[in-house]
Amino acid sequence: MSLTAQVDGQVREAFRQSVMKRRNEKGALILLLQEAQERFGFIPVEIISDISSETGISEAEIYGVVTFYSQFRMTPLGKYVVRICEGTACHVNGAKKVLQTLKTELGIDVNETSPDGLFSLQSVACLGCCSLAPVIMIDGETHGSLTPDKTKKVIDGYRKRG
Repeated sequence: MSLTAQVDGQVREAFRQSVMKRRNEKGALILLLQEAQERFGFIPVEIISDISSETGISEAEIYGVVTFYSQFRMTPLGKYVVRICEGTACHVNGAKKVLQTLKTELGIDVNETSPDGLFSLQSVACLGCCSLAPVIMIDGETHGSLTPDKTKKVIDGYRKRG
C-alpha cells in the first residue's frame, strides 16, 4: 500500500492553508500533526515535508515528535482494527497464544497493517471484558473466550466480509 496514494490534492491544499495560519504559533506542531492525522488517517511523509517547509521546523525534529508519541502513526490503519487485550486476566488465560495466532494469521506484528490494507493489529492494556478472557475487539465488536482455533475462525469471518 503506497503511503502517497491516499493523499488527496484538495485535502492536502486545505491542510497547507491550515499550516500557514499556524506556522508562527509557538507549540503548534502537535496540533498540526493531530490535524494531519485526522484529515489523512495517518501522517504521510509528504505532509511532514509540507509542515517543515512552512514552519521552518526540520523534518528530523518532526519525525522525532511523530515517533515519540504513540498517538501518531505514519501508515494508514486497516479496514479492521484488531485490538488484543494483554491485561492480567487475558494474560493468564492465554492472550500470548491468541496474539501469536493473530500475528501468524495476519502476517503482521503489533502496530502494523496487513499488506492488503484489511487488518491493523494493536495491543491494549485492558478492554474491560475480564470475564471473557482472553479477548479481542475488532471495530467495537468483542470476541471472547478465545483459543487459537477460535481466533482463526474470527479472522476468517472478517476476511469473508472483505
